[in-house]
Amino acid sequence: MSFRPLAILRGLAVRAFRRLGEERRLVGPEFDAAFYRARYPDVAALGGDPLDHFLTHGWREGRDPNPRFSVADYLDSHPDVRATGANPFVHYLRHGRSENRPTADNLGFRHTTIRDMQPIEARVAAALASEAGIRHGSAAQLAAALARAGKGGLHVTFSHDDYRTRLGGLQICIQQEAAAMARLGRSHLNLHPVGRWPTLRPEGEAAPLRVLLDEQDLGVFEPAALATALAKLTVPAGEGSFAIHSLLGHAADVTLDILAALRLSTGFYWLHDYASLCAGFNLLRDDVEDCGGPPPGSAACAICVFGPARERHLEAHRRLFERLDLTVVSPAAPTLETWRAAWPFGEARAVVHPHARLEPRGDASTPAPGRPLNVAFVGHAAGHKGWPVFRELALTFAADDRYRFLHLGDTPEPGLSIDFHPVRVSARDPRAMTGALERLEVDVVLFWPLWRETFSFAAHEAVAAGCALIAGPDSGNVAALARTDDFGWVLPDEAALSEAFAKGTVAGLSRASRRPTLYDLVLSDMTADLIGARTT
Repeated sequence: MSFRPLAILRGLAVRAFRRLGEERRLVGPEFDAAFYRARYPDVAALGGDPLDHFLTHGWREGRDPNPRFSVADYLDSHPDVRATGANPFVHYLRHGRSENRPTADNLGFRHTTIRDMQPIEARVAAALASEAGIRHGSAAQLAAALARAGKGGLHVTFSHDDYRTRLGGLQICIQQEAAAMARLGRSHLNLHPVGRWPTLRPEGEAAPLRVLLDEQDLGVFEPAALATALAKLTVPAGEGSFAIHSLLGHAADVTLDILAALRLSTGFYWLHDYASLCAGFNLLRDDVEDCGGPPPGSAACAICVFGPARERHLEAHRRLFERLDLTVVSPAAPTLETWRAAWPFGEARAVVHPHARLEPRGDASTPAPGRPLNVAFVGHAAGHKGWPVFRELALTFAADDRYRFLHLGDTPEPGLSIDFHPVRVSARDPRAMTGALERLEVDVVLFWPLWRETFSFAAHEAVAAGCALIAGPDSGNVAALARTDDFGWVLPDEAALSEAFAKGTVAGLSRASRRPTLYDLVLSDMTADLIGARTT
């Protein structure tokens, strides 16, 4: 009798070993080991067989076996499977596929975005927490550091982050503006919040700002200390100017106090986004659907996560426009049309001034015949930029030898069968993206932003490199550019996009078919172009 427990244990072990072997034979052909290692670097660091890890531990930890199957979604969608305690992927391969059970929730990335959405209060709390513990300088320290500023003039910019280290179109704009001001002999003073803010700062909250002078970091200062030090500056008459590029993370009254201390009241307000209209600065209802900026207090605002904070944004901007003499600068005509239609406070002086222009530089080379159509996504893989649409397209047509999918940007999404090429555009290398697109002979760049892009550097870079654009209906400046000189297509919806790839009609956008022109992308000097030339 003493040997019976050992026999039972031995029998259980044999059955478990056999079951694991059967599951391995079943799952192996459908398991993507490269995806698993890339998506879960902690597993890759352990070494060993990723399939063994998935079968023994991974699925219990919610890890997915390939890009098309979601363990969490399958269990959420099928409670009967969850109740059995079985490996959901094994169940799908044995039973679920023949039963036409979905491998994911099939509600799309918009549903996921809404499901995971945080309220405004939580986002503001996170921004405040990111500023905790940062040491602040004194007015005396700042006054000493500013001693050399303003002798030949002073230009002040307000932005949402450090334009020197962050990557993006707005940051490139300020870099260009700063360089132009240096050529004019003006000192450049940049003020931006320390934390990552999604909204204007609530009035009454402490509003510490980081101060940059001609790209040198002077430190972080409280508003009172900042205003005291700035009031002591002597700027030659007519040689002071300012531009508001973003007020996210700023308090309107603090901004007004700083400009009053500098004795500046005439300046420029750039429409890089729509933060002057709503806390949802992309005008996306619940981060997923274009709203166009409906009347404040409308039913549409009442159902949106940004609704409670919209009044605060509008009131703050009303005070700015009442107390300052501002010229609104829009980088594109469609952007200004959107802004004017939703701006509730009457007419404002405005001018359209693009961030860049295209100048022809010759014909593109003709690619080798018979190669796949190179289809790319450029930039950061963000939802509001349309990455989920591109991702789904690439997964759907991954095995279709008519197409090759590429991502050119800063960070790849691990585990996808998409060719990733790291590209970083900077002041030192402004043609990095254009050069990469041209070198890789990209035929088509998909731009499917959910919001009305105010000005897309990436779209202009794609055109400059000879690429065709495919844009969605709500893409603002991108759609306008695609319609210009036959630079590409504007499709009505994602179903039409998928159909164009399924039927192969998108092949008409190949370089071989279009014989495109190449362009130089000439960047503007931003506010430096506009000083002394305001338009009514």
